[in-house]
Amino acid sequence: MRIAILGATSQIARDLIISFSTSEDKSLHLFARRPDEVAKWLVLAGLSGRYPVDDFSEFTKGEFDAIINFVGVGNPAQAVAMGDSIFEITLKYDILALDYLHQHPDCRYLFLSSGAVYGPNFDEPVDENSKATIAINHLQPQDWYAVAKLYAECHHRALSHLPIVDIRVFNYFSHTHDVSARFLITDILRAIQHGDTLITSSDNIVRDYIGPDDFYQMVALILAAPVTNDVVDCYTKAPVDKVTLLSSMSHNFGLMYEIRQTPVGVNATGVKTNYFSRNHRAQTFKYDPEKSSLESVLSEAHLMVRGWK
Repeated sequence: MRIAILGATSQIARDLIISFSTSEDKSLHLFARRPDEVAKWLVLAGLSGRYPVDDFSEFTKGEFDAIINFVGVGNPAQAVAMGDSIFEITLKYDILALDYLHQHPDCRYLFLSSGAVYGPNFDEPVDENSKATIAINHLQPQDWYAVAKLYAECHHRALSHLPIVDIRVFNYFSHTHDVSARFLITDILRAIQHGDTLITSSDNIVRDYIGPDDFYQMVALILAAPVTNDVVDCYTKAPVDKVTLLSSMSHNFGLMYEIRQTPVGVNATGVKTNYFSRNHRAQTFKYDPEKSSLESVLSEAHLMVRGWK
């Protein structure tokens, strides 16, 4: 299978590329706005010369059986800095892929969406009956990322004759993560790395961290399944609440932390208490997660900490 990876500088894309590297039947072509950066990373990853790397201007010249679009932003602080350009960037590269599909209707398209499309209300986890909510008369900058992804999803469902599957990522973590990013899990690991005390709020939020192995499983199963136009939510065997996560990270890695009543951290897309999904539609692709959220975090964190030594 010939697969085009759009946005190969993305961390989740890079993890997937490494996972694909063990499959002899997958031929990847990597595209990025900064192809030199991807080429340098391939050398560091031990994959020098394994895959061609090009600027997006070369994309339409290729012949592909599948496209996976990772173009976007995964860092909440970066999302704030990008502002309304999120709309233009998301749309530009989505249209690039869709134009290719119109010319090659047998080509599959996997689009990396986000749990943020459901809107800001995560007092309870979402499920298959949840509705997206948008404060259309009071839009705030933290809504723009969600709206950009939601627009793309709506466009994809309207193109029901094309083989498009949107994958909503809620929380992703791997040992290759940039610990300077402003997520709860990276704040935890940065504190461990520097021996600092983590200052965190008293909100006992719940997260479901899918890791590289289960994410790869989901992608591989979607690519192997009969063609369809659909959307799936990412999930693991079980989510984890912040109190349990902090306790486990303290026990396993010596994390020191202090809980305060005032809000702490970056909330680029709003505060989400239960940011995970009970929508297990991915089962229709025979997806069966191997790890729980906590198991995934601990296994990846062990790899990360080991690399610091």
